[in-house]
Amino acid sequence: MTEARSTVARTPHMTGLLRVIGAIERVGNKLPHPFWLFWILAAGLGVVSLALSLFGVSVTLPKSGEVVAVQNLLSIDGIAFAAQSALENFAEFKPLAVIVVMLLGVSVAERSGLLEALLRLTVIRFPGRWVTFSIAFSGMVAHIMSDSAYLVMIPLGALAFRAAGRSPVLGIMVAYVSVSAGFNASPLVTPGDAIRAALTTQAAQAVDPTYVVSPLATYFFFGASSLLLAGVITAVVELVLAKRPDLVVATSDAVGAPDDRVHLTGPEKRALIRVAAVVAGFTLVVVALLLVPDSPLLGENGSVVQSVVIKNISVFIALLFAMIGIVYGRSVGTITGLSVVPGIMSDGVGKLAPVIVLFFAVSQFLAYFEWTGIASVLTVHGADALNSLNAPHLVVLLVIILSISLLNMVITSGSAQWAILAPVVVPMMMYIQLPPEAAMAAFMIGDSVTNAVTPMSPYFVLALGFVQQYRKNAGIGTLMSFTVPISFAILISWATFFAIWYSLGIPLGPGVHIP
Repeated sequence: MTEARSTVARTPHMTGLLRVIGAIERVGNKLPHPFWLFWILAAGLGVVSLALSLFGVSVTLPKSGEVVAVQNLLSIDGIAFAAQSALENFAEFKPLAVIVVMLLGVSVAERSGLLEALLRLTVIRFPGRWVTFSIAFSGMVAHIMSDSAYLVMIPLGALAFRAAGRSPVLGIMVAYVSVSAGFNASPLVTPGDAIRAALTTQAAQAVDPTYVVSPLATYFFFGASSLLLAGVITAVVELVLAKRPDLVVATSDAVGAPDDRVHLTGPEKRALIRVAAVVAGFTLVVVALLLVPDSPLLGENGSVVQSVVIKNISVFIALLFAMIGIVYGRSVGTITGLSVVPGIMSDGVGKLAPVIVLFFAVSQFLAYFEWTGIASVLTVHGADALNSLNAPHLVVLLVIILSISLLNMVITSGSAQWAILAPVVVPMMMYIQLPPEAAMAAFMIGDSVTNAVTPMSPYFVLALGFVQQYRKNAGIGTLMSFTVPISFAILISWATFFAIWYSLGIPLGPGVHIP
């Protein structure tokens, strides 16, 4: 990283934008680990609660008429609450159970090689001239793998472009931008969707205790967004960036020869056919159970949208991915028997250890935030301010997109950001008659677009390392000269797409209607 910084510093034509990004990097590097950040926020919350309680600050909740007075977290009562509720706060933290259950299934599919095979299948199904779009769209599909998508897609992008007789450096950059700048767009339901839905549910229930946000809540919009972003990336790359002199001619490594690491083998193709049969069978069984008269799986008044399947979609996703992972792994030999599956699941959940540690701090902070009453004060007064401004709802959502995209340059953890913001933003939106799902969708856009340009992301350094395998003198500026134009194009096009979608009143997901 030091070498990369010196490369940028020696570049005579470094733009003002790169200087700004360099400053953001320096500021961001001084931020503590998110675990400590939440404890620092908790300490600050204690000081603020002390001051507000001394002044007798209170607020009346618009929905219930309940008067909420700020309580002092640093008082004896506050300390007792923190000590007595610590285990309960963690045990009842909704995102924890959701993400663990989903990963039980997804980890089996990933370890078996199925997810990587699906990505390779997506690449080879398109003609060579469509290699940019195929890698870009594969990046959207790869989000089911969460952060592992970077480790799979970046080398795959280099191999695919090399097989097409084009620069592997260009393939690396396309893959990196697709996974990072479009991180929350996918044609599949991802573990990230489950975490955000759980956090949004928890925040929404401060206003309406019965409100539940499903991981499918924004599926229609972000499924369509995956195609849009793949198209935008392809257009910017092919019309502008691929014409750069250093990327027009393939490097000496890009010989245009077929690469066995891209193409599927016979056993892999046969295994994928079996997987398709299992998916079809599983879908038919679930649909049949929903069609049974008075099925207990259905919601109130026979509603499919409020059914057990939709509300607990993470359980069904985990089950499906475990099944198809086992079928694929048994077919190609990566899973030798059912006895190894629990070990695979354990390894998958083991990767969550850093997240579980972070979730402990997050769960405590959110509990303190709610107990002090400061969240209610902020949301009610914030909603009053928005109402007094009389700003159109769409304008409010677009401001959220822009604000989050800037904040994401420094705090790159999407779950950490939303854990901090959701308890304020979601109730505030509900008080001005905006659904929580709309606020979550605006956050998801802003949380994605600047991932590719911030050096604060560890995967920025990873992508740069892959580029340097082909171009030794590449630095931060090399990668940013590619990622900045695409990220800007994605921000403009995605925000515009969201504005059109919102204006037309198209549902964000099953049963999620925009007023």
